[in-house]
This record gives sequence, structure tokens and C-alpha cells, in this order.
Amino acid sequence: MDKIKVRGPIGRPRTRPDAVAADKAYSARTTRAYLRRRQIKAVIPEKDDQAANRKKRGRDGGRPVSHDANLYRDRNTVERAINKIKDWRGLATRYDKTPASFEAGLHLRGSIIWLRSLKPTP
Repeated sequence: MDKIKVRGPIGRPRTRPDAVAADKAYSARTTRAYLRRRQIKAVIPEKDDQAANRKKRGRDGGRPVSHDANLYRDRNTVERAINKIKDWRGLATRYDKTPASFEAGLHLRGSIIWLRSLKPTP
């Protein structure tokens, strides 16, 4: 989570976004505590087994986690971007031997996607 950088339309990348949208796999207590400590809104649905355990504990289980469904819908944009990255077979099957070369491939694929998204000026 420390390496996440968010780029807006102008300015330098931010290291503390307003909110983080993730799937249920990131619903761990440590992830939520980390985001709370950095004052970042967590848009992560609660796992069914975590909710059942919380309810089973009664009052001691605590409050249900907040979840903004409208912000969570925007996560679809990220999923589509990941699918565009995985269209490149080398990244989808992880042919690279070192993490550095894999990261370089990610940067290259991101650059290609960005360049294709630019509309030519007349």
C-alpha cells in the first residue's frame, strides 16, 4: 500500500488518496487499520465470514464496516485497465524472471495503453 501513487489531471502524484476501493480479499483488519491511520477512506466490502463472526460475538463484535456502494462501482474502471494490461501475454503469464523486468513490462504496457488513448490532433 505504501507504493501506491495517484495521479490527478495536474500536479505531482499523491501518496494519500481520498479513498481506496478494493475487493473482499483486502478486507483484513490490518489493511483497514493502515488506511484509517493514514486517514484514507476504505471502500472495501466485508467478507461474509467476517460479518458472521462479528455478529456471533454480539456487542463485542463491534460495528459493521462502512461501505460506499457508489464509490465501489467505480472500481470497474480499474478492473478494465487490469484486463487491458493482461492482454499482453508476457505480463499475463509472468514470463519475466525478475521483479524489475516485470515492473518494466508493466510500465511499458501502461505507456502503450496511454498512447493509444490519445486522440490525434488535426
